[in-house]
Amino acid sequence: MTKTILITGSNGMLGQKCIYQLLKQKDVRIIATSIGANRTSEKNGYIYESLDITNEQEVQNIFEKYQPDAVINTAAFTNVDACERDHKGCDTLNVDAVAYLLTACEKHNTHLVHLSTDFVFDGEHGPYKETDAPNPLSYYAESKFKAELLIEMSDIKWTIIRTIIIFGVVDDGNRSNVVLWVKNNLEKGLDINVINDQYRAPTLAEDLADACVSAVLKGATGIYHVSGKEIYCILDIAYMVADFFGLDKAHIKPITSASLKQPAMRPPRTGFIIDKAIKELDFHPHTFEESLEIIKQQLAQINK
Repeated sequence: MTKTILITGSNGMLGQKCIYQLLKQKDVRIIATSIGANRTSEKNGYIYESLDITNEQEVQNIFEKYQPDAVINTAAFTNVDACERDHKGCDTLNVDAVAYLLTACEKHNTHLVHLSTDFVFDGEHGPYKETDAPNPLSYYAESKFKAELLIEMSDIKWTIIRTIIIFGVVDDGNRSNVVLWVKNNLEKGLDINVINDQYRAPTLAEDLADACVSAVLKGATGIYHVSGKEIYCILDIAYMVADFFGLDKAHIKPITSASLKQPAMRPPRTGFIIDKAIKELDFHPHTFEESLEIIKQQLAQINK
């Protein structure tokens, strides 16, 4: 029996990876949605619709048209400092839009797989398991936690997947992330300030997409922590990227979080205990070194 799976934010990195992962599956009808034109290179094998999830009527119309069995909600306002400056914009996409999806999911008996973040924790006691108590430090984190609470209080079938620093390559090569930011700046011989007192478990976008698709196909519910296994200082991530691509580490300038004076507070140390995802979602993340090799190959394809 064919399952209809709707992806929101399909032009983003995770959204694209979910499309590609689902294209490998049998008996799946994929509805990819994002704002504007389709920016995924592969245009065949799925349906694309422009959708603004902050517009409740548009959400209702898409659900009426396709009657999805499941939704993978990858759309979010993720610029942490911008969220600190624009509370309304942050809430519109990270909270209100989730409420619209919940209403539609309830009406159509749709399973919602929603992406959340390690930032719901304060970073005092990482790595974290799913049952640890959130304590958001920034407005972005607060908005993501609000959405989690809305989902948990709903009457639908739901899955919350929390993740940490997603990195990878999008089809048009346009989106940046910690790995590409370090690589691109060092290739230009530019100095970069890199934080030396925050610790994270970076997550390859393909690995995260695998977990999202697994949650849908297995019908898994509840909260899952999904990230890379290895927890690194962000400064060490930058050094490893430089080493891997043969770039000059002298341009990497260590800096403390306090001296960076960012508008939003960040948790000092997160990282996840991912045993539940390994056991229930068959989640097997690549090592950071393996992930860099995958990125190298993808960039070579784009630059052909």
